[in-house]
Formats: sequence, C-alpha cells, structure tokens
Amino acid sequence: MGTGDWSLEQGAPQAGRTAVVTGANTGVGLEVARGLAMLGATVVLACRNVDAATEARRDILGSAPGAQVDVVRLDVGDLASVWSCADELRAGYPVIDTLVNNAGVMHQTRQVTVDGFEGDFGTNFLGPFALTGLLLDQVLASPAGRIIAVSSKTHRSGVIAFDDLQSQQSFAATRAYTQSKLAQLMATYELQRRLELTGSSAMALAAHPGGSRTSILREQSGAVRWVFNSRFRFLTGWFTQGPAEGALPMLRAATDPAAVGGQFYGPGGRFEQIGPPVLVRAAGRACDADSQLRLWQRAEELTGVSYSLTRDPA
Repeated sequence: MGTGDWSLEQGAPQAGRTAVVTGANTGVGLEVARGLAMLGATVVLACRNVDAATEARRDILGSAPGAQVDVVRLDVGDLASVWSCADELRAGYPVIDTLVNNAGVMHQTRQVTVDGFEGDFGTNFLGPFALTGLLLDQVLASPAGRIIAVSSKTHRSGVIAFDDLQSQQSFAATRAYTQSKLAQLMATYELQRRLELTGSSAMALAAHPGGSRTSILREQSGAVRWVFNSRFRFLTGWFTQGPAEGALPMLRAATDPAAVGGQFYGPGGRFEQIGPPVLVRAAGRACDADSQLRLWQRAEELTGVSYSLTRDPA
C-alpha cells in the first residue's frame, strides 16, 4: 500500500510523553523501547523477567543517556500479573501516551496459561486485551494517546475458531499462533471504532515486524529453523532483518505525525519481510465487523475486563 523510506529521525519528538512497552527486554521490543527513549519519551519496560529488563534498561541508557527508563513486572500470560502491573502503572503514571503491546510467544506444543487459556491465545491476545482495558483511562487522559498492537503478517492465514478458541479439540502450533495474531488485529479495529464513536483523540494502530531475527521467527516453521541452523543461514539476509529494523513499523505507528487510527504498518520490501515501514493491508477477515464484535465480547467474558468504550456511546 505505502511506499517510500521512513526512519526514526522522522518520528515526532516524544519529550513529555510516557510510553509503556511490553516484552521490552529483548529483540524487537527492546528496540522499540530504545527508539522511543531516543526520541525523548519516558519509557516503561513491562517485562516478566525483571533482571533482564533491568539489563535492557542499562543497554537503552547507553544509547540514550539521560533518558527516563523504568521497569515494572508484567507477565501477560497471567491475568493476576496483568491486574497487578496495571495497578502499579496507574499509580505511577496518571497519563500513558503510548502503549505498545509487544510481548508474545509461539508454542510448539499446546501450553496452558495459569488462567487455563491456550498459551498463544492467552499471552498474545487475552493478556494484552486486558492490560489495554485496564490502562484505557490513562491513555484517554493523553491529548494524543496511541495503542499499538504488534501483530504478524502470518495473521493472513489465521482463522478465529469461535467453537474452539482454546484449541482443546485440536491443536497445531501455526494455527494457534496465527489465530492469536488475527485476534489482535480484529480487536485493534474494534477498539478504533469505539474510540471514534466517542470522539476520542486516541488512536489504535497495528504493526508487524516482518522477518525479524527473533526467537519467534525461528519457531514459525521447520524450514525457517533449518535455514537458521544450517550452512545456508547466510540466505536469511534475503528475507530477514535485525530487530532494530523490525522495530521500525511499530515506531512509525507510535510516532509518525501523519499516522491515522486503524492503520497497519509493516516492512515494505520483499514479501513484507524486510524493508522500511509502510502501510500494509490486513486480511479481509480481520475487517469483518460482526466477527470483531463477537471476539471482543468473548475477550471481555474470558478476561473479566470490560472497556468503558461501547459501540453505542449513548
């Protein structure tokens, strides 16, 4: 859809803004947090491993001396942790200008979260859904709040199995992962609709990192794992890029002054795997309003988190 180069230098200055980035201790999440700090934002690293997040904080300060970088504990696969983290964030940051829901997993065998949800669905979708709902008032308090969902180009092969959301009847790693990533996009569009109906200035956007060299990419298929581990790994440069490049679509969604709610960013190069961030298309099924509402209602039921925004603001 979109063309042209975009770099971090084109992002709007973030001084005076507070950004929360989940899963920010490594990979793409670390680079998103670094980029926001370099643009002047106060950045909160919300991570399951506090020691790793503390090390990431030191790393970021090496790139952005003088930046304000804080650490909070968050396990998005545990709703009790999500509630606890949200309480801490609400107490410490009355305004959250940017929320980047980056933390995610891809399990090769069926795993279950402490709340009984299928691992990918619970961690990649339900946990971020709950966190966003619990922090919504803080985002709405910003004059220009942004909520960024980190999805995947693989959402295009995803299907929402409403009769088996937790993969109890049948599990396949790729199917569970792509369902969770499709769900993220659908919820983003539903959230944007609700923000618009209430006249809010906040925006919900999505982005995907393409073929970033992270642990999740290595888990996505046997072919990818084979290339990474074989003598042909030099070929990965044709369809993968480093975490710093993979972070740019999220950073564009978070900081581009021209961004509009409901937009979806991804790499503009080969097969949407590499290249500068541009606007990309979502799968048609991600845009089905009836399915979005059905999924949203199920997410509220499963998480126990109800948003203050409705489709009928009256």
